[in-house]
Amino acid sequence: MASEISEFDLDAYKRIRENVMMFIKSASLKFDRSSIRLLDIAPQDHEGAKQFFHNAEVLTADIDPNSNADFIVDICSKNCSVIPNNHFDVVLCMEVLEHTLNPFAAVSEIRRMLKPGGTVFISTPFNFRIHGPLPDCWRFTVHGLQALLREFKSVEIEELEDKNRFLMPFHYTTVAVK
Repeated sequence: MASEISEFDLDAYKRIRENVMMFIKSASLKFDRSSIRLLDIAPQDHEGAKQFFHNAEVLTADIDPNSNADFIVDICSKNCSVIPNNHFDVVLCMEVLEHTLNPFAAVSEIRRMLKPGGTVFISTPFNFRIHGPLPDCWRFTVHGLQALLREFKSVEIEELEDKNRFLMPFHYTTVAVK
């Protein structure tokens, strides 16, 4: 088995990273206000929300105890003793759900942490190689994302298409309102 990363995967990674950065930037244009409390889930490999949000209160959560996150939690578990119900106006969950063992539990926990009317921004790869941090368990289609987010009032899903492969997008970005 070849261990080199293909040109396709290098290009897909570049497109996905650019899409994530544009997605976070668009979230910041709408929600970067001093009255906003934002949770950025697992931003350890990238600057995440802090790169774009300068006015909102930005807190971080991660499962890795060495991450220096504000909250060390498993988003697949109830973390009521650490993070209260209805606590955040905005949650960013970029490139995380594919690494969870139970994405339904993770989305339920995100929903629990969001205030009524709060917004979650989610990005997930679809047509991309297995990657770290391991485990890398899932790929979601638009239908899977709709099922995961069925308890939210509104869900908007955008895809980053591969013009050479019909119905095989590189990536999804999703905005859901509680």
